[in-house]
Amino acid sequence: MLDLKTFKSALEQLEEERKIPKEKILEAIEQAMAAAYKKDYGKKGQIIRAKFDLETGQTDFFQVKIVVDESIAILDTPPSPSPKEREEFKPHPSGEVGGGEYSLKNADDERVHFNPEHHLLLEDAKKIKKGVELNDEIIFPLEAKDDYGRIAAQTAKQVIIQKIREAERTSIIDEYGGKEGEIISGIVQKVERGNVYVDFNRATGILPAEEQIPGEFWERGRRVRAYLYSVEDTPRGINLRLSRTHPKFIEKLFAQEAPEIENGVVEIKSVAREAGARSKISVHSNDEHIDAVGSCVGQKGTRVNTITTELSGEKIDIIPWSADPKQFVSNALSPAKVISIEVDEKERKATVEVANDQLSLAIGKGGQNVRLAAKLTGWRIDIKGDEKAPTPEEVGIPTSDEDQSVRKEEK
Repeated sequence: MLDLKTFKSALEQLEEERKIPKEKILEAIEQAMAAAYKKDYGKKGQIIRAKFDLETGQTDFFQVKIVVDESIAILDTPPSPSPKEREEFKPHPSGEVGGGEYSLKNADDERVHFNPEHHLLLEDAKKIKKGVELNDEIIFPLEAKDDYGRIAAQTAKQVIIQKIREAERTSIIDEYGGKEGEIISGIVQKVERGNVYVDFNRATGILPAEEQIPGEFWERGRRVRAYLYSVEDTPRGINLRLSRTHPKFIEKLFAQEAPEIENGVVEIKSVAREAGARSKISVHSNDEHIDAVGSCVGQKGTRVNTITTELSGEKIDIIPWSADPKQFVSNALSPAKVISIEVDEKERKATVEVANDQLSLAIGKGGQNVRLAAKLTGWRIDIKGDEKAPTPEEVGIPTSDEDQSVRKEEK
């Protein structure tokens, strides 16, 4: 006898802990009971459904028949031909295969064969229910059975487990699918071959080695924040694909730190990032009274410093966006100071001139500054020094240790 009080408590626990609606579980149970009933007592082609009453614990069974007519079902099924008869049949001009008194259904005929256990003729259905139409369902109650047999009971158990798993997967996809494109936080479960597996209670996140900031070290039990860029439904379960190197990760971090970005007053126009080393972001304010760069930096740099700490010391340049390509490229090359810029709109190429002492600053170590500026603006940038600018020698500035010693002797 089913203990309804315990059963209801179990349903509530599944709903609370696994976020599976009890209606889904009841649906799975009803489908399992119908499958068990059909296995032991049903006939071929029957559609059997079960209705479980949670208040009384009683299960009612029904047979469902679909209303059809000659337009949907083939009412007369011809006898199967013998091998000899098959050899004698020749194509008929109408498209059917014919011979003697036997004919096969045209292959283009999409009608189904009438099954009295599955179908009910329209004229018969009208005698049972008024206003019935084609493809409607007519329900007939079946005799309840208490003993479904060992095999049927096992089938019911397997179906219930399968349906609960499916409902749980759907619930997880619905929950985390809505968080795709956001930052989520979890606990490191394990680190295997450089990949970090993150526990989110009901799902597991994967932070691949290539999506980790260089130099970061993760150990079991440590909390990690990452950008959820994909939710995958695999045979082994739901996988949450995570990244800490994605440009969107910086955007979401600034949105969390700066209310002006969250509410849309300040926009992040573009991001160029070399994770773990340096990033540039361009920002624009939709309110002339609000400073876009200042909103991101925060008072005494608190906002940008918080993000730099989260990114393991990654340097961040915050650049004012401009609709004028010349101004935008000039801003993007900060902290270098630009003398002049020539732009080729067709080639999206900018030729930039800087003072000789600003050349290395504009290019950056290993070309990083100009490379990030090009990614940020979407323009190809060529930098050259100002040939007219005086050299250090021309203004009497020593350029070697020997020159330094000469100047000391002169003094």
